[in-house]
Amino acid sequence: MSGETRHGTNGTVDNAAKRPVRSAVEGIKENSRALRGTIADELDKDSDHFVEQNKQLLKFHGSYQQEDRDARKARRGEGLGKHYMFMVRCKIPGGRVTAEQYLALDELADAYGNGTLRFTSRQGIQFHGILKAHLKDTIAGINATLLTTLGACGDVSRNVMCCPAPSRHDRVRDEMQTTARRLALHFAPRSTAYHEIWLNGQALAPLSEHRGTTTPPSEVEEPIYGKVYLPRKFKIGLALPDDNCIDVYAQDLGLLALVENGSIAGYNLLVGGGMGMTHGNANTFPMLAVPICHVPAAEVIDAAEAVVKLFRDHGNRADRKRARIKYVVHEWGTEKFRDVLAGYLGGMPEPARSVTVTGFPLHLGWHPQGDGKWYYGLSVENGRVKDDGCVRLRSALRTIVERFRPELRLTGMQDVLLCNLDGNTLPILENILDAHGVARPETIGLPRLHSMSCPAIPTCGLAISEAERALPGILDELESLFHSLGLERETLGVRMTGCPNGCVRPYQSDIGIVGRSGDKYVLYVGGRIQGDRMNFQLKDLVPRDEIASTLEPLLRRFRVERRDGESFGDYCHRLGADRARSLLPAHETSTI
Repeated sequence: MSGETRHGTNGTVDNAAKRPVRSAVEGIKENSRALRGTIADELDKDSDHFVEQNKQLLKFHGSYQQEDRDARKARRGEGLGKHYMFMVRCKIPGGRVTAEQYLALDELADAYGNGTLRFTSRQGIQFHGILKAHLKDTIAGINATLLTTLGACGDVSRNVMCCPAPSRHDRVRDEMQTTARRLALHFAPRSTAYHEIWLNGQALAPLSEHRGTTTPPSEVEEPIYGKVYLPRKFKIGLALPDDNCIDVYAQDLGLLALVENGSIAGYNLLVGGGMGMTHGNANTFPMLAVPICHVPAAEVIDAAEAVVKLFRDHGNRADRKRARIKYVVHEWGTEKFRDVLAGYLGGMPEPARSVTVTGFPLHLGWHPQGDGKWYYGLSVENGRVKDDGCVRLRSALRTIVERFRPELRLTGMQDVLLCNLDGNTLPILENILDAHGVARPETIGLPRLHSMSCPAIPTCGLAISEAERALPGILDELESLFHSLGLERETLGVRMTGCPNGCVRPYQSDIGIVGRSGDKYVLYVGGRIQGDRMNFQLKDLVPRDEIASTLEPLLRRFRVERRDGESFGDYCHRLGADRARSLLPAHETSTI
């Protein structure tokens, strides 16, 4: 129709249809019958994948439909279509898993997956390589352990993160774990579709408070999300000023705890973190969360709900690339955001307190818990738990869990803490690791300990470059360079993703490596371990085998020019983007 006008959802309408313009996914959600779609019908069909509408709805149930991209070329040559498979993700508030739960998940990886588990950068566990015929059995098997996949993906509040360390020298970390579980329960989707489809309508009994999750209530209405849920995903994390091991500034809603007299008195609400962007689209960008207000500890659930409802009502539902809450914060500014939030809170909140994040402990190695027990933090490269040649990490973990029955706590760095161990356990545990070829944390270089990658190819459909399979080799080259320069004991983070969506938070790290095109990457420098500063683009289209050599001039200057206590990221930040780029050879300084 000529003359019609179409705008986005923030106060603008489609004059022809008299309703806001929305993305196609919004229509799928609205007509989903509370997330049911026709998933149940398709499960009964003899097919290897779901139609587009159900593919989108599956995310709310904790699964992504994917393709084995390694097999793509050969299958095309044979005249075959895509080899479909599924990722299934467990939603585990605070990353806490019992020994029995872990052993059951390990068995599921053999029964239905590709024989590996993956610890995620949000303290969850993923299965890869699951076929459609085994999808229901996998999700039912996870629920049989009293874990869930509901809301692990989709346009809802995702897994709630918090420091996993079982320190019982005070009440603080136990309080944070309790709050993380309460938030997870509060924001769990209410739809009964999940239990109808995957558990034949049978809701499992709720877990006790200390176990961390429960089945959602049976009512179909969504009192927080509404009929179309949120515009995009929403991530919540809790941290301490001296322990930001979950990257609080990367969260849509970061809750920075303020401690008084050995307990949490309140939280600074940090809003608007998010790492996703799109190459070549200046309207998309990563962003750190900014302080909005302070709330007493007793009011944190209500405050979080207020932020989620604000996002529900004001987030962009027309353009999913601009649908995260960070863009609302960016467009409004903190003052307007606080003013609008006051309407959801029922009054103007207190200003955020002045506080600085100072620590980012990995919690690796042998530590007393403060209750007579000990925990052991084990580094898991890129979160992948597998047996690979002489390094048999999966078998080692299973042996340890079967023998000592520890509680497992997953970290935001894709590692695992083995908790509640007796003091005489350490030599036996180390012998098991040694026998299985698993490196102890104290034998691993600091850059590798602080590294992360996303799965990327062959499973993720968004990946345009390798990440998990490429980062170990890149780290080998970087560590060789560090040793040659006498920098082997430097603490710096290296994070690598196969696309610009930033799943392992590469835009905060000392060195960020982001997939650009095939074997070429965008190289970032200037962030730091604490996670409170963005890095900047150093160079675009860097071939994978030139990443270390591209960084070498900067590392050489850093060795000579660094100030006392200055990290590599600090040094690059002090130089600034223009000066850092000028130190590269002239033929290597091209940027986007």
